Formats: sequence, C-alpha cells, structure tokens
Amino acid sequence: MTTEATPRAVVTRYIEAVAAGDLPTIIDSFAEDATWTYPGTDLPLSGTWRGRDAIINDFLGKATASLFAPGTTPTITLTNVLADGPTVIAEWRAQAEAATGLPYDNHCLGLFTVRAGRITEVREYTDTRHAAQALFGL
Repeated sequence: MTTEATPRAVVTRYIEAVAAGDLPTIIDSFAEDATWTYPGTDLPLSGTWRGRDAIINDFLGKATASLFAPGTTPTITLTNVLADGPTVIAEWRAQAEAATGLPYDNHCLGLFTVRAGRITEVREYTDTRHAAQALFGL
C-alpha cells in the first residue's frame, strides 16, 4: 500500500477486502501496532485487541471461524464513509447465519485512524445486544 493513499481510500479498500475475503489486503491494511476496540464488557469479543496479528488472528479470524455457521462468512456491505484528515468514519452492515442458527444482521460503525497509509486504530460501535443474542446465545 502506498503512503499516498488517502485515509478514506485505505479504509474503503480494507472493508471491500473483508467483503471479498481478501486476506493479504486485510493484513496489509493495518499497522503492526494497530488497535481495535470492540464495544461492551461482557462479550468474548469485547475489549481492545492490540497489534495486527491479534486483530487478524484472534479477533477477526476467531469471529469468522467460530461465530458463523460452518462454511459461511458474513456478507459485508459498506453503506457510508466520511473522512476528515486521518480520521475516517465507516458504516457497514454485516449479515450471516450465526453458528447458533440465528440470523445475524447488524449495522456497525467504525471510527478509524489512518497514518502513513495503514490503519492504526479502530473503535467499533454496534448493537452488542443483538451480537450477544445471535452470536453467543446470551
């Protein structure tokens, strides 16, 4: 990824890569020391994930591998992107059949910080009650 890419382009490219299952682009989108904060306090995904490897393998990878019905991945639809300097706000919809057998259909918003062409921080906002019910059966 070039450092000339705008923060908006970096985030859009990342979300499109997630939608397409393009792991090399997903990995390339993050700085090595990036952080991702998922809301809530009582979900297994809640908290701050530190470092690209933890984000890719422990957070995103674990969610896809264990929380959705076998052989399926969420459909991700980017619905809005706003950018101001290094800050990008992206809104997307995630839909899938959860491993619980329940439908998962959640609207998500991420507040991204991009520096030198890489995502350095994400703070995600989503309906954690829906995630708890559909993904974890709580």
